[in-house]
Amino acid sequence: METRANHVWVGAVSLLILGALALFIVWLARLGGGAQDEYDIFFKQSVSGLANGSGVDFSGVPVGQVTQIELWDKDPEFVRVRIKVKDTVPILVGTTATIQGSFTGVSTITLDGARTGAPPISCETTACTEGVPIIPPTAGGGFGAVLASAPLLLERLATLTERLTVLLSDRNQEQISQILANANAASAGFADAAPQMERTMAELQVTLREAAEALDQFETVTRSTDRIINQEGEAIARDLRSTLESASGAAKALEDTLNDARPATKQLTESTLPAAEATLRDLRATSKALRDVTEKIDEKGAGSLLSSQPLPDYKP
Repeated sequence: METRANHVWVGAVSLLILGALALFIVWLARLGGGAQDEYDIFFKQSVSGLANGSGVDFSGVPVGQVTQIELWDKDPEFVRVRIKVKDTVPILVGTTATIQGSFTGVSTITLDGARTGAPPISCETTACTEGVPIIPPTAGGGFGAVLASAPLLLERLATLTERLTVLLSDRNQEQISQILANANAASAGFADAAPQMERTMAELQVTLREAAEALDQFETVTRSTDRIINQEGEAIARDLRSTLESASGAAKALEDTLNDARPATKQLTESTLPAAEATLRDLRATSKALRDVTEKIDEKGAGSLLSSQPLPDYKP
C-alpha cells in the first residue's frame, strides 16, 4: 500500500515539473520574441507555396511568420493571409506585400516599400476589415505571379516548340535552302549589275539636273510672259480691237459692193450668157465647115469645089 502511494507521489511531482518546464519555455519564447503585431493581406492571385508558419521578411530580413490562410468569406476571389510581425519593424504607409516563390515550391511573403517619415499602418491610416490593419499587395504579384502562371507558360512553350518542329521539317528546310540559294543568286546578280546601276544613277542625276535647269528657264519665261501680259496686254488688246473694227468696216463695204453688183450679175446670167453660148455654137459650126473645105481642097484640089456632086448609079 505504501509502495503504491509512493508511485502516485512520484508521478504527480513529475507532471508538475514537466508543466513548470513547459511554462518556462513559453515564457522564454515570448521574452525572446517580444510583442508582435498582426496584419492582413488580401491576395487576388494564387498563394500556392504558402502555409501556416511560412516566413515573412522585410527587405530580406526575417521579421515574422504566416499565422492564417483562408478564402475571404465576403469575396471568395481574395485569399486572406494573416501575418505576425515584430512590433519593432517599421510597417509604414507605402509598405506592400509580395509572395516570393521559388522553384522548390516554398513561398514566403516579402514586405518592402516603406517611406521615411510616413505614418505606421494602423486602423487609423488604413482599413481594418477583419479587426487588424491591412497591408496592400504589390501590383503585378512579382516572381510569385510568374511562378503561378508557369503552367500556362509551359503550355505555350510546348505549343511553340511543336510549331517550330513543323516549321523546320525536312520539306520546309529544303524550301528554305532553295529560298536562300535564290537570294544568293539575286545578290550575285545585283552585284554584277552594280556598275550599270551606278551609270544609270549617274545619268538619272544628270537628267534631273537638266530637268531642274529647264524648270528654272520655264519659270523665267513664265515670269517674262506674265510681265509682258501685265505691261503690254492693254496696248495689244487696244490694237486688236481697232483691227477688228477695221475688218468689220471692210466686210460691210464688201457686202454693199455685192449688193450693187447683183442686178448686173442677174442681167449677165439671163441674157448675155445665152447669146454668147449661141454665138459660140455658130462659130463651132462655121469652123467645122471651113475645116471640111480645107481638107477637101488638100485631097482633091480646087476643082473639086466647082464639080457637081456625083449622081448615084441607076440600075434598071
